[in-house]
Amino acid sequence: MLRSLTIRDFVIVDRLELEFQAGFGALTGETGAGKSILLDALGLALGGRGEAAMVRAGRERADVAAEFDLPAEGSLLAWLREQDLPSDEGVVILRRTIDAGGRSRAWINGSTVTLAQLRAAGEWLADIHGQHAHHALLRADAQRALLDAYAGAVDVAAEVGGLHREWQRLVRLRREAEADSASSERERELLAWQLRELDELGFDAGEWEETNLEHSRLSHAAGLIEGADETLAALGEGDMAVCSILRHLDSRMAALADYDAGLADVRELLSAAAIQADEALHALRRYRDRLDLDPQRLAEVEQRIAAVMDMARKYRVAPEQLPELREQWAARLATLEATADPQRLAQEEGAARAAFDAAAARLSAMRAPAARRLSDEITDAMQTLAMTGGRFEVALESCDAAPGGVETVEFRVAANPGQALRSMAKVASGGELSRIGLAIQVMSSRDSAVPTLIFDEVDVGIGGRVAEIVGKLLGRLGKDRQVLCVTHLPQVAACADWQWRIAKREQAGETLSEVLALDGEGRLEEIARMLGGVSITATTREHAAEMLGQR
Repeated sequence: MLRSLTIRDFVIVDRLELEFQAGFGALTGETGAGKSILLDALGLALGGRGEAAMVRAGRERADVAAEFDLPAEGSLLAWLREQDLPSDEGVVILRRTIDAGGRSRAWINGSTVTLAQLRAAGEWLADIHGQHAHHALLRADAQRALLDAYAGAVDVAAEVGGLHREWQRLVRLRREAEADSASSERERELLAWQLRELDELGFDAGEWEETNLEHSRLSHAAGLIEGADETLAALGEGDMAVCSILRHLDSRMAALADYDAGLADVRELLSAAAIQADEALHALRRYRDRLDLDPQRLAEVEQRIAAVMDMARKYRVAPEQLPELREQWAARLATLEATADPQRLAQEEGAARAAFDAAAARLSAMRAPAARRLSDEITDAMQTLAMTGGRFEVALESCDAAPGGVETVEFRVAANPGQALRSMAKVASGGELSRIGLAIQVMSSRDSAVPTLIFDEVDVGIGGRVAEIVGKLLGRLGKDRQVLCVTHLPQVAACADWQWRIAKREQAGETLSEVLALDGEGRLEEIARMLGGVSITATTREHAAEMLGQR
């Protein structure tokens, strides 16, 4: 569950540190007080979209951190270990910052991560249902995804999509091979000839660097020999050789240092200089022994450089790019050879189609019973949501093979008795759509493994008895899961296990949002405010007390 949420400089929030409880919690308050802002901040921590407008005016950055319980075992723990992220404290902390320029950074348990990683972790921890989420249920892809999630078939659906893409790729290759066999043969012959030419050259980037270094050394051999000989003579030949003089001076200073310790530093410097001069002398002698004029080798190296340069000019690339060019040609030739045999490709295409058909059949077998269960559950829920006699159906219709499988998924509804089932997008009114959408969200969330469920004003468009039923639905959901709900309806808030009031305050000319955790008396006053508006009478308070007592 969500343990805490820390927010700094986010929209109209300066600083909030919130500690959450288990069960069903209601977030209430006046319109514009910042209720949804809290959920926007949480959504940001979960990997949602961020933008510069989220930073409070005059501040450098917005900072949000959410701390969740980390199950001892499970997919999230395995994923954290796979990503080499800390996972030993029993919690997972998601943090996100957005600066005034719109740049974003993210962390998981203190380690920097990508936004994709943050979003992946967030999907295991919380599920946010926005106030317009029911509109998304009008899309065919959203309906199919919801059914697959309800059926526990998300992985199988992803497998089906991948197998369909692979099958279609082989279809395209086979058709290209059948249509372009002649031109493909000419291209293969040209690539094979070019590869042989490069292979005969036997070039690699490392050899090119060594060849240029050797050429530089051979072409300047005379000057190198002259300079080495001159330096050798100065260092080690004759009475005035540098090494001999330094050794003599070192010995002299050693003797004098016995009389005056102030010369010790000078003696150490001379001793070091003598040692370094001797080392330089020996190193230069070894170098000179290897150095010689070799006109024949110089000619060979220049011939090699000319061959490489000619090849590079021929194919209009730098010499260092020849190995990369060879890799590109080899890859292209491999692709052409793979598509050169339409019969073999047809066999591969058939195998890919068979794999798709098998996976699609497994998906269909999971969807069919799940569609019946979901249809019955939503139909039952409709009877309590002021839609007595209404029916809901998840209709599966066979279709041509597609990334989504071999059937279409369509939500159909009959809002009133005697009406025929029709597409939900065509027959549901705004209020009916809101209620059906809420029922679908609650029912599908009930079977979700996500520990925290968040509903942001999903009860818009309902009221009275229906609102009370929705509150009880959320309350039952809160028995097994942590549920947070932003609501304007007292009937929903009264069903919560705990309640916060979000309000605005003025500070130094700024409008800021604050959160008040309500006790028993505070909840009574807040429910009365939600019932009565500006004027709260004794009767209103009695009504509020009655509603709270019915929980």
